Amino acid sequence: MSVTRIATRYAKSLIDLAIEQGKLEQVSADMNTLGTAVKNRDLYLFLKSPIIHADKKNAALGVIFKGKLDSLTLSYLTLLVNKGREQYVPEIAAEFAAQYKVLKKITTVTVISAAPLSDSVLADLKKKLLASGITWENLDIQTKVDPELIGGFVLEFDNKRYDASAAHKLDELKAQFTKNLYVREF
Repeated sequence: MSVTRIATRYAKSLIDLAIEQGKLEQVSADMNTLGTAVKNRDLYLFLKSPIIHADKKNAALGVIFKGKLDSLTLSYLTLLVNKGREQYVPEIAAEFAAQYKVLKKITTVTVISAAPLSDSVLADLKKKLLASGITWENLDIQTKVDPELIGGFVLEFDNKRYDASAAHKLDELKAQFTKNLYVREF
């Protein structure tokens, strides 16, 4: 079975269980914590190791996360270890976050600009995005700074990209000048 399919199924089951028990917000925060924790190379290799027995993994994870994660999330993590799916925790955490955003109708928008944007500019941008109707009503705006853009900005969301940067406009002009429309081509 593919990793994507495994992650999708396990994330969906956790979301359904969290909704049923009324712990969706807590479990979402726990999965974000777990996803961040698994970026630690030692923890990732520990989970991925086929040599370490499931009982030792469960005991170690219990010590590491006891008091930090909800009991539902800890039980779920134990289930993953017992089923031999602990190596997929990073993918499951990422898929959980994606499914949570769809459930809560949150659109993640990345704004890349040449200089840091002020709060008023971000508020105007948010207002225009909401008015356009191309995003959901809840926006998660993430900003990045890329000085190579020279000016303007780039918007990325839902596998779409709107490039209004000066660097992009200069590239378009360069392409137009390399293809001289006034010289007849034979």
